[in-house]
Amino acid sequence: MTEVDLNSDMGEGFGPWTIGDGVDEAIMPLISTANIATGFHAGDPNTMQRTVELAKRHGVAIGAHPGFRDLVGFGRRHINAPAQELVNDMLYQLGALREFARLQGLRLQHIKPHGALYMHLARDEGAARLFIETLRRLDPELLLFCMDGSVICRIAQELGQPVVREFYADRDYDASGSIVFIRRITALDPEQVADKVLRACQEGVVQTVDGKDIPIAFDSVCIHSDTPGALALVQRTRARLDAAGIAVRAPR
Repeated sequence: MTEVDLNSDMGEGFGPWTIGDGVDEAIMPLISTANIATGFHAGDPNTMQRTVELAKRHGVAIGAHPGFRDLVGFGRRHINAPAQELVNDMLYQLGALREFARLQGLRLQHIKPHGALYMHLARDEGAARLFIETLRRLDPELLLFCMDGSVICRIAQELGQPVVREFYADRDYDASGSIVFIRRITALDPEQVADKVLRACQEGVVQTVDGKDIPIAFDSVCIHSDTPGALALVQRTRARLDAAGIAVRAPR
């Protein structure tokens, strides 16, 4: 790779509360894409406004980060709901952030579902197809952030919605290439995370929890801002990419 996107989830507080280390202002200058929480799993109108303004100040591309309607569980608990209800919830959240972006003269680059909703769409054919068909009618150029090989990635490519495939720097992978879901993330070694990202960029492989290397295809590296020690992870990863001559650049 000569260039890669570096994305992180931003604006995931709510009112006076912050999630993780509360380091959005420190992380924003180091990334190229921000996924902004849209009020259902985290975020609120004031937080969205501030986060959009912060991204604009640093020239960072922005996208909507809609989740399940689950503030208490931070959107990480699965909710059984009809596909149309889920799509309507995502459209509602997308529209909210779009207006804050428009107020700043910005256009949304992408949409990236959050947490349990992301994983639901990665495997549920009906919900994923309805969502992509709706995006095709609403904004056929809006980028969709997703995992390579997932159901929603396949449907988006089939229907012509542009995708950005993600690599998770701060999550483990299993032998199938899926991320290993755990509810509580412990602090990670910044050097090991940076090594993992650089190896994926240069060799196209990642080591699984079983200790085996598997091929990985991606366009963007994700480091979650709520991971303990996220700032150090982003700082070290960005420094390692810069030193290797790999440009950090938004997909669009």
